[in-house]
Amino acid sequence: MSDSQQIEQHFRDFNKDILDDLMHKCGSRVSQYEKENIHICSSANGGLSTLIIGVTNSFSLKYATNIAFNSGINIIDTILYQNIADYSIPSDLVDVVIIVGGINANGGIFGEPLYHYLEQLNYSNIVFVGNEPDGLTLSKKVDGMVTLPNIVDDRLHIVEDNLKEYLTNLYQLDIEGKEDIKGLYQITSNQIYSTPYIVNQALPYVDASYSVVDPFILLDIGGATTDIHYSKDLVIDGNIVTENEYDRLVFKKLGVYKSKQSLIFAAQNNEFVYELLMHLKVTENIFEEQSEKATKILMQLSIFLVLCKISHYRKAYINLKLLAINSIVITGGITKVLSSEEIEDIIAFFYKKIMTSDHKPVTILDSNYDIWTLGAKGKLECQ
Repeated sequence: MSDSQQIEQHFRDFNKDILDDLMHKCGSRVSQYEKENIHICSSANGGLSTLIIGVTNSFSLKYATNIAFNSGINIIDTILYQNIADYSIPSDLVDVVIIVGGINANGGIFGEPLYHYLEQLNYSNIVFVGNEPDGLTLSKKVDGMVTLPNIVDDRLHIVEDNLKEYLTNLYQLDIEGKEDIKGLYQITSNQIYSTPYIVNQALPYVDASYSVVDPFILLDIGGATTDIHYSKDLVIDGNIVTENEYDRLVFKKLGVYKSKQSLIFAAQNNEFVYELLMHLKVTENIFEEQSEKATKILMQLSIFLVLCKISHYRKAYINLKLLAINSIVITGGITKVLSSEEIEDIIAFFYKKIMTSDHKPVTILDSNYDIWTLGAKGKLECQ
């Protein structure tokens, strides 16, 4: 909690309703403000899942994937439309299906194979952001489909604003749909934004508030997700031109509390993790423990795993120039659990084992959540 006077941090009691817990700990300060002057961000939903169906890897799938990731959406699969019959049907509910392909001068791309696949798919939302002629046809045949302007213009450039706004609003509706989050609207009349969105808003101002040396990346590690924010200048082979200077990736399965088992599974499938556990002087039995030490180990593993995902070792979507990074900023719940030395130890292990380098970026801990406040302020100034 932050106002013009001070910043306070409190750990949530998950045995209580979030509003009751908040008012018990901070009620006197909250009651000092009118609803229109209270702003809230949350990652309580852990992100949405999407399945993307496109026509080419080089344009439609690539552009839609870029927009989805940078809207905080978790991509469970991408499907090349001409091979759609070869893809299996996801067993879990998909939050949003994105269909994209073709420029507006060309239609007749999508047909029966798409309809057949969608009939078998369990999804909550579907949006078409491809060529206009197919958009008109599909909107008549696919119930509940939202049609937005093509994300690929006639010069094959990306047009991201409409789809990004749609996905951001879906994320917002998902937050509002959570029973424990709904109660927070009793104390605010403003939109509750996702935490990754708010943190990303702060990045242009970080170097003015911290001793950060560009280029830098920011890791936000907490209970629901692990998020990484980065400058587009750091992307290897980054040839998508957008207006935003910074992008973000949200890893839904690398949270320490809500997705603990997924984090452990990812660790167990990383060939270097057992060596890392030896380095930390623990065994894999730590995964079975419910202790402060076990939480620390999981936090350290999340740092290592997310760095692996953006390196050449285990590329998730992007490959960053990690040897060019001068600073790594750490925010989120991890700053209340790990010391600077414990974080720096993991980063040094990563660079030595994965990057085979002695490179040591400066580590900055945002232990007061100042960056979240900075992002909220930046959002308000833009309104």
